[in-house]
Amino acid sequence: MSEKIYRAAAIGHTGAGNYGHGLHTAYNKIDNVEFIAISDPDEAGRKKAVEETGAQRSYPDYRDMLEKEELDIVSVCPRWVTEHVDMVTACLEAKCSVYCEKPMTGSLEEGDKIVETAKANGQKVAIAHQAVYLPATHTIKQLLHEGKIGTVQAIYASGKQDRRGGGEDMIVLGTHLFNMMRFYVGDVDWMQAHVTKDGQEVVSGGHHEPTEPVGPVAGDCINSYFAFKSGVAGFFQSRKDQAGSGRYGMEIVGSEGVFSLRGDVANRLMVYPYPVLVPSNPDQAWEAIDLDDTPFSNGNELAILDLIDAMENDRKPISAAEDAVAALEMILGAYESQLTGQRVQFPIANREHPLSR
Repeated sequence: MSEKIYRAAAIGHTGAGNYGHGLHTAYNKIDNVEFIAISDPDEAGRKKAVEETGAQRSYPDYRDMLEKEELDIVSVCPRWVTEHVDMVTACLEAKCSVYCEKPMTGSLEEGDKIVETAKANGQKVAIAHQAVYLPATHTIKQLLHEGKIGTVQAIYASGKQDRRGGGEDMIVLGTHLFNMMRFYVGDVDWMQAHVTKDGQEVVSGGHHEPTEPVGPVAGDCINSYFAFKSGVAGFFQSRKDQAGSGRYGMEIVGSEGVFSLRGDVANRLMVYPYPVLVPSNPDQAWEAIDLDDTPFSNGNELAILDLIDAMENDRKPISAAEDAVAALEMILGAYESQLTGQRVQFPIANREHPLSR
């Protein structure tokens, strides 16, 4: 990394997604970043964010901030997706690279616009899929590459399955899982899914409002199948009101064993180093591998460091805008498949949200 000092700022919107999961405070421990400004239309929220970041100046309007300040990196922080495309493209057109809260957009066409705008302006966009930046996640990928559980055959992923179970769980937390599935085994070729609400098939017009604006959602039970180009089979499930089950995470099944990853990050990897699960055999027990214990909350800082390195070396960030679009395809593809009754080929041809047509 060069000795350049990067000038950073953050865009928040108190009352409309706020500052996400602390994307504005992640610069505090990065030596070669000078935090310049905060933008927030809410006066009280703006004042609080200035205190949290030590920002030199603050603005009610992010466009005013982008016009008056010379910036290198801007965090687009709100959890709500309603303003993301306008905020991110404004930053890119101001020649700033961006660190954006997930989900990046609510539709594929909006995601495509961000990808195209970044390329046109020579800027980078990194997404707050914090887990893929953590050392433990990279160690797991290396163990898979080394054949610790043989040839990877399938991934079984489960959402958090709380009161948001189904469609909202799939986009709010599933985006982390889908991004990580792709990080481990590559791109999806096609998918098929089954989406129901109260045991009934979801049909056109059957969507409902989520807890927060993250785009239209539907169903309280979702089961998806993914055919990855690498030959791996992928599965995702989310059912409403299964909270407390500890199901959030995934199992990676190989020809010679199984990895179990639970929670936001697997600092302790559970491994079943046998090709077939035999509960009656006391000699075939699960083993624990302790990994780097960097917490999930440090993912923002690691993401920004990776973004800076991507800017300096003109490479794609670990979790880039393109990856956010690909994860969203795995989400919206479930609705496309349910409404058409067919498997969905990737990339999805119609970039509009299936529930909005």
